[in-house]
Amino acid sequence: MKKPLIVLAAMMSATVWANPAPVSDISRSRGGQSQAPAGSMEQRLDALERIVEARANAQLRMQQQLEQLLDEVSELRGQTELHSYQLEEIVQRQRDIYQEIERRMASGSATAPQQIETSIDPVTTQYSTDVSENDAYDRAVQLVLRDRRYDAAITAFEGFLQSYPNSVYAANANYWLGELVLRDNELSKAKTYFQRVVQNFSDSSKVPDALFKLGQIAERENNLDAAKGFYRQVVQQHANAPAVRLAQGRLDSLN
Repeated sequence: MKKPLIVLAAMMSATVWANPAPVSDISRSRGGQSQAPAGSMEQRLDALERIVEARANAQLRMQQQLEQLLDEVSELRGQTELHSYQLEEIVQRQRDIYQEIERRMASGSATAPQQIETSIDPVTTQYSTDVSENDAYDRAVQLVLRDRRYDAAITAFEGFLQSYPNSVYAANANYWLGELVLRDNELSKAKTYFQRVVQNFSDSSKVPDALFKLGQIAERENNLDAAKGFYRQVVQQHANAPAVRLAQGRLDSLN
């Protein structure tokens, strides 16, 4: 009986030694379970931080792109307003050219130069008053339309007004002078010439055009109330004038 018990005990001892306790499992059960989740949480936090940082960078880039787009839109708006203003200037100048061409065509077909008497002193009365007046005015206009010698045209128009202060072309000459000096950004001088047209030649067809130019000058001087007043004068007092469309367009833009 003792021998089988000894054998059984020996077999049990061998079994224990053959299957040692899982030390690694014990370490996991004691300290491993707290360490593994901690490491996983740090990884998750790192991942979240990277996501938040990436989103913040993306939002910053989007904000910068938005600001850039807003700047570009503002620049485009300014260019559009400038182009609109320049287009109005071109239309106005083109219309002035057509009016001058029509005037000269009508003048040439309606009246013929007077015959010069050979007995008249050629030095003092070489031409009649009307012919010399027309020639002087046409020479000044040609300096603008054909030769594009604007400084010389200013001198010519000023000389014309000195020689013919009561000329039928006085209103046009003052208007041309206003256009020429306005081209050089001499706003004060241009304003003087256009005001002369409005105040001294109220029956002239150039009055609505001069009022429109005064409105443009007021705009350049940032006096928007005065500009609106000039444009309203064109619309209300000169309803059939070609300048009405331009004046109404500026009113719509400023309101």
